[in-house]
Amino acid sequence: MSGDLDALTRLVTAFRDARDWAQFHSLRNLIVSLNLEAGELLELTQWKTDAEIATLPDDLHGREALEDECADVLLYLLLIADKAGIDLDAATRAKLAKNEAKYPVARFRGSRRKYDAAD
Repeated sequence: MSGDLDALTRLVTAFRDARDWAQFHSLRNLIVSLNLEAGELLELTQWKTDAEIATLPDDLHGREALEDECADVLLYLLLIADKAGIDLDAATRAKLAKNEAKYPVARFRGSRRKYDAAD
């Protein structure tokens, strides 16, 4: 894991361990919690137009809500990776390489189609 992600993971696990919460952090519970937090991030967009959503980062309360929910998602992702022994830096780089092969620039630049869709 990269230094920054490793340092963040140590902070998160120290916070968890100081409260004796690891006992509740099964892989299933962490994955469920990540999705609940992602739902809270999604909730920030509910009933809003694209224009209203685009202004969230510029609004003091909107930005704070975005920051909090993004942080919550990252916290659970770090805990999932720690629990499963996943090096997020290496896994992300490997996934980018796979995506690079699936979505070559010459064929997909400016396109939203999936890699297995007909041209």
